[in-house]
Amino acid sequence: MSRPQLIPGPDHPITVTPSDVRVVVRSGEHVVADTTNALALQESTYPVAYYVPLEDVDQKLLQRTDHSTYCPFKGDASYYSVVTPEGTVDNAVWSYETPYEAVAPIAKRVAFYTDRLEVTVVSVT
Repeated sequence: MSRPQLIPGPDHPITVTPSDVRVVVRSGEHVVADTTNALALQESTYPVAYYVPLEDVDQKLLQRTDHSTYCPFKGDASYYSVVTPEGTVDNAVWSYETPYEAVAPIAKRVAFYTDRLEVTVVSVT
């Protein structure tokens, strides 16, 4: 089965830019990620999603799941749960491991659901 691959444009713009913010992600008292190297992905009218380099994530807290989704603009997304001694937050982290060319800079980065984890974004300028 062939999936459509769409190119961002005036009707559905997507930009990926370096951000001048610090992104800290927590699950309870545990810091899942802390970075000043996030990329800001702005897609159409959706809220900005910050993509954090994997090296700035405590990967010991991540557990890959079988869940996946498809975006015709970005490609296939893989998911991770966050596992701490206090519990598991299912499918709270996603990654486009081999994203489409239009959003290629988000490869080897992850983003976080802000309704499942505490994501703090603070300007560093």
